[in-house]
Amino acid sequence: MEFTAKDVMALRERTGAGMMDCKKALVECNGDAEKAIEYLREHGIAKAAKKQGRIAAEGIVDSYIHMGGKVGVLLEVNCESDFVARGDEFKSLVHDIALHIAAANPQYLSKEEVPESVIENEKKILLAQALEEGKPQNIAEKMVEGRIKSFYEDNCLLNQKFVKDSSKTIEQLVVEATAKIGEKIAVRRFVRYEMGEGLQKKNENLADEVAAQVAQMKG
Repeated sequence: MEFTAKDVMALRERTGAGMMDCKKALVECNGDAEKAIEYLREHGIAKAAKKQGRIAAEGIVDSYIHMGGKVGVLLEVNCESDFVARGDEFKSLVHDIALHIAAANPQYLSKEEVPESVIENEKKILLAQALEEGKPQNIAEKMVEGRIKSFYEDNCLLNQKFVKDSSKTIEQLVVEATAKIGEKIAVRRFVRYEMGEGLQKKNENLADEVAAQVAQMKG
């Protein structure tokens, strides 16, 4: 059974799940909306999405120090209750995200936090590159939209692929944890420090070294 973008939107309105999750559910269920709803519920996605409107005022601030103090991360993640905040599953999630930040060095929490001036400047650069490649104006503009998506995936924490499991983004990791733990979970803010950051002379690429050590941990 085929389905359209309107079917995806309708499923999203009924379940509160993300667009990509709704599209995947419809693909898995051959376009059957009722089966897609069951699919989302079975995978905890619809339940997790509905929790996003709730208030998460508890949580923890976690720190992650790597490479003998050369890279440090402070991260605040919120949940709904102190009980969950003190639980091992929640603490493990927060620590994994802090580790990811150390390795992936995101510049922003989400794409909504990227200043419009940054996006406009990036679009100008990308458009100029596409035109330089000999692409027609209309094609170049379409290419820019795709490359802006890649910009978000490279620079925004929630859009980045999880360093310990590249099959999911940090946002998907949080959604899965929300469904499993049963409370709204929200990454609120973070800061990453790198020794010598901003100095002209740097002898090491610390982000690459952290990523390499994370890869060893996965192995």
